[in-house]
Amino acid sequence: MKSLEELTRPNIWRLTPYSSARDEYSGHVARVFLDANESPYNQPYNRYPDPMQTAVKEQLARVKGIPVDRIFLGNGSDEAIDLVYRCFTRSGIDNVVAIEPTYGMYKVCADINDIQYRKVLLDDQFQLSADKLLRVCDANTKVIWLCTPNNPTGNALNRGEVERVIQEFDGLVVVDEAYSDFSKEKTFRHEIVRYPNLIVLNTMSKAWGCAAIRLGMAFASKEIISLFNRVKYPYNINDLTQKEALKVLSNPYEVDKQVKLILQERVRVIDAFRLLPCCEKTYPTDANFFLAKMDNAQRIYDYLVNEGIIVRNRTHVSLCNDCLRITIGTKTENNELLSALRQYKG
Repeated sequence: MKSLEELTRPNIWRLTPYSSARDEYSGHVARVFLDANESPYNQPYNRYPDPMQTAVKEQLARVKGIPVDRIFLGNGSDEAIDLVYRCFTRSGIDNVVAIEPTYGMYKVCADINDIQYRKVLLDDQFQLSADKLLRVCDANTKVIWLCTPNNPTGNALNRGEVERVIQEFDGLVVVDEAYSDFSKEKTFRHEIVRYPNLIVLNTMSKAWGCAAIRLGMAFASKEIISLFNRVKYPYNINDLTQKEALKVLSNPYEVDKQVKLILQERVRVIDAFRLLPCCEKTYPTDANFFLAKMDNAQRIYDYLVNEGIIVRNRTHVSLCNDCLRITIGTKTENNELLSALRQYKG
């Protein structure tokens, strides 16, 4: 791969980060805080949060098996996605490559940062071709985006093809594993030591049931994490989010139980969908959702909305014509969906 300095925007490489008040006394025990122009009242909410989220990262390191200095925490995974553009791509010059269809924020962030976004269509099994991806790259391609299990298709990407992309591309490869807790596939986060050009994303929003606290994470080399920390806003993760994350992370076995329940329900719901007259096909999935091809996705979506049931209509997404994306809910929620669809008259 190219050196990290070659891949990084020159102004970011030279950047002197903002030095927060809480960073400057690091390593010392303090009792009186008169450094950050905070109010002395309304404790504990009067104090700025830990800018480096040390306690959360230490707990995550134990749960995820990744050293603290290789973990970045962001306001959702979307912050890490945006930081990839802000750190490594030059507006109007560089480009990125991504599979299609996939998570929409990769393109949104490319558009915001004025970066050319090149799509490479998956095959009819929703699988990628390393050759096709690498063929559309050029000297100004900085990043390749891969989501596995993929959204909205639900399937895990072929590991051998993903590894070929990482090994043969001389830029950065981002593997988004937002749904990996629902998959039997081996995670890529443990490969960051082997591949210095690899960034792996994860989130508290899916299996951990914490979408409301907006906590995403990136795993990468110490050097890449250092760049993210240099560019991020000083106090990007608030104290309430950090406390809730610590609480949830202290009991990973409860999350394991919830994941098992979701996977059991996934089997039941997909089996039921296959018997519906309005369902033409369900696709294989490694996530907490599945894609179903319907006889008329828009009409069925509108019908469900009128019934107070919201799914995702993906009919206008590449390769997903007349497809609905169905998230697996509780048994009661899933029963409501199935009952409504059994009463649907197209």
